[in-house]
Amino acid sequence: MLRGVDIDAPVPVLELKSVTKRFGAVDALSGVDFEVFPSEVVALVGDNGAGKSTLIKVIAGTHEPDAGVIRFDGVEVKIHSPRQATHMGIETVYQDLALCDNLDVVANMFLGREMVLPPKSLRRLSELEMERRALDVLRRLNVTTIRSVRAPVSSLSGGQRQSVAISRAVMWNSKIVLLDEPTAALGVAQTYQVLELIKRLRQQGLGVVLISHNLHDVFEVSDRIVVLRLGRRVATFGRAAVTPEDVVAAITGARKQS
Repeated sequence: MLRGVDIDAPVPVLELKSVTKRFGAVDALSGVDFEVFPSEVVALVGDNGAGKSTLIKVIAGTHEPDAGVIRFDGVEVKIHSPRQATHMGIETVYQDLALCDNLDVVANMFLGREMVLPPKSLRRLSELEMERRALDVLRRLNVTTIRSVRAPVSSLSGGQRQSVAISRAVMWNSKIVLLDEPTAALGVAQTYQVLELIKRLRQQGLGVVLISHNLHDVFEVSDRIVVLRLGRRVATFGRAAVTPEDVVAAITGARKQS
């Protein structure tokens, strides 16, 4: 046994060490450490310009870091593109959701990954199999507000649309789901539905990164709260051991945090 090494310590599914990203003279991220464990919701908070979006885009493969190390399942990786991130098991649900209003729920959940009947040269879609798989995912996540997977997305409420986008993200053996302001512009009932869905993702073993300005939502679902300010990680809190006032103080720099 190696001295000083806890072989039973959990390994983060995602770990960033000293990640730096510059845009010209601007240091968007400066030596940021970040980690997410399985079955954990990590809230990433900070003021506008703190570096939250840049960090998420580094994880999602949109930006390559200028320095630092990324490990996935304990193995050092380079994420060169969103396609590579998705292939690894990192799914991102951006605030605009990237849904097609003119398509139904099934078509949106399989968008770009359609199942095709043989021979593939004819490009005939396996409609029944796609519908079955879409229903299985929605049932597994206990999404009960969507009455028909053949309903056009344009007919759905904001909460239902968010549920479709999140369900699509977990269809493909994902291990990490990045959620960018998932409750923005939603009503009370719809927000509740989305927060319950986030809890179910955690129950099923996924690591979830939640970006939100809504501290009520953050305290409702997160296990840990990571605060960025001016491109640096300035504080980390366990949800049960902190108050919203402490988090706001760290966001604004009103007092030093450790």
